[in-house]
Amino acid sequence: MTLLWTVPLLTSLVILQCQAFGDMHASPAPGMHHMGYSKEPKCEEITIPMCRGIGYNMTSYPNEMNHENQDDAGLEVHQFWPLVEINCSPDLKFFLCSKYAPICLEDYHKPLPVCRTVCQRARDGCEPIMQRYSFPWPERMACESLPLYGDTDNLCMEQPDYVNAAEGESGHKEPAQKATKKPPTSPTQTPARDSGKCKGKNSKNCQNTPGERTTKECGCWCRPPLISLGKETIWYNTSVAKVGSVPNCAIPCKGAFFTHEEKEFAGVWIALWSGLCFVSTLMTLSTFLIDTERFKYPERPIVFLSACYFMVSIGYLTRVFLGHEEVACDGRFIRYTATGPSSCTLIFLLVYFFGMASSVWWVVLSFTWFLSAGLKWGNEAIAKHSQYFHMAAWLIPSVQSVAVLLLTAVDGDPVAGICYVGNMSTENLRTFVLAPLFVYLVVGTTFLMAGFVSLFRIRSVIKQEGGLGAVTKADKLEKLMIRIGIFSVLYTVPATIVIGCYLYEASFFDDWMTGLTCPCINMDKTRERPIYSVLMLKYFMALAVGITSGVWIWSGKTLDSWRRLWRRLFGTPDRSGANQTLLNKRPPIPQPYVGSTLGPGSATASLLTTPYTQAPGSVASTSHHHLHHHVLKQPPLSHV
Repeated sequence: MTLLWTVPLLTSLVILQCQAFGDMHASPAPGMHHMGYSKEPKCEEITIPMCRGIGYNMTSYPNEMNHENQDDAGLEVHQFWPLVEINCSPDLKFFLCSKYAPICLEDYHKPLPVCRTVCQRARDGCEPIMQRYSFPWPERMACESLPLYGDTDNLCMEQPDYVNAAEGESGHKEPAQKATKKPPTSPTQTPARDSGKCKGKNSKNCQNTPGERTTKECGCWCRPPLISLGKETIWYNTSVAKVGSVPNCAIPCKGAFFTHEEKEFAGVWIALWSGLCFVSTLMTLSTFLIDTERFKYPERPIVFLSACYFMVSIGYLTRVFLGHEEVACDGRFIRYTATGPSSCTLIFLLVYFFGMASSVWWVVLSFTWFLSAGLKWGNEAIAKHSQYFHMAAWLIPSVQSVAVLLLTAVDGDPVAGICYVGNMSTENLRTFVLAPLFVYLVVGTTFLMAGFVSLFRIRSVIKQEGGLGAVTKADKLEKLMIRIGIFSVLYTVPATIVIGCYLYEASFFDDWMTGLTCPCINMDKTRERPIYSVLMLKYFMALAVGITSGVWIWSGKTLDSWRRLWRRLFGTPDRSGANQTLLNKRPPIPQPYVGSTLGPGSATASLLTTPYTQAPGSVASTSHHHLHHHVLKQPPLSHV
């Protein structure tokens, strides 16, 4: 070996080892590629210079090294050019190209690796040179996992100048007769095939015949694009990293089911809805801050619910800025746990903690509506218990989040690129996500329905009593009921759909994982991979409540609040006369509650009165001395 090649050779060997060990690379299974994708591999002409003219000219991606295209594969395989150039083994180039540019046959849709003897001859020729520089043969190119020439269960590629005089683990073959030259990529046909139906274009008939599939061909093992975990990884021989029943196997960083285009669209889709959620909740919070007195109980929990979704949207947007790999991935595979302070833990807390807190605030909102409409509590009476509402809304999600972190149950989402809980474990999904969401939805809906029943009764009482202003009071109550109903639907429908999507994942996750490692198991086509549209619907509905939370404040009062802020900031005179104190005379009111089931002191009872029209800050009194003093303190049920 000349000095000219020494430096490039050392460089290539260093790169080889860095790729094998530095990034927790797997020792992938032989020649299997594209097994986790929903579509059959599409053949394309080989453009990698080193791999042109090796006996075949078509390849497909992703390959077993998890390269998505020839550009990425070419950059890596050409780092071995010095080893090829010194011709340490005539089989090295063919072996490398079978890894980085695997053969693709239009009429044969199963992976076709090189035979074990090809790998062993390349290793026998080049390993001594590598050992001279203290570099071992990389584990991810181990020969033992490749099929043997003439194996009746697996086809493989062998150089035409070599025959298998004997099958042994040493695999060292002597050169045989230099017979008629034919492409080195012809798959070896096994002598056990008695019929011609397995030859040529009919070969796919054999692979689709369940009766002819063998145990080795249909065995369960870590097939690409799954990543085998080597001994150098911290997850080796742990119960965490496994796919289906196969240990030491991991899901790739961006998942194993969807195409590159689908993965890119998912990122855009989530960024779009999280951005809209951010804007909508920001408007709601800003309106609350400039006119706090307007948001009284029982509606005030809507503000805190919006604040929670504001933080959830920040969590998703943070992932957009940091990137999928930085948050959800551990090297080339998905993150299985997150410990300590990290971007993964931060985004988990933003999305999970505030997501659960928003569900608790929904329960609080339904409960306060029930207290107001069902139990006739006044606004001030409800507000006196606000500290308990806050304690429940923040303490319960805190306990949940701490439990998840202590159990190291945080993992990466290969589709959304965030960290959550239950992405890789159905048990964690059911315990920490499905169960709490279901309980919150049921409890909140129960209070909501009870409150609606009470409002319907009040409406009936108003219409039965009649009298002055009965129609106006009934109309006000009906409008309030419609607003509550619309907001409730805008929450319960997305929340129910999200729970349904999580149930779908929990029910079929094990089937999806088994299909990746055991492709011959007969199962319904709908259970082989997740439905892409269902996952996209889940992410949309998870953010939809934040987008629609502003519905409650869409009114003329919101515009008035912003106009007053504008005038205060820029000194514009108030032409509407809002700063003037108005005191309108009130028509006589009949003796209240005669023969009525409505008692004084309730927020609902105050809805039946028409208060004075006055500007904010007016000292005008709305009292009537012939009414009970509790009624005097109650504003209408809705202030927003």
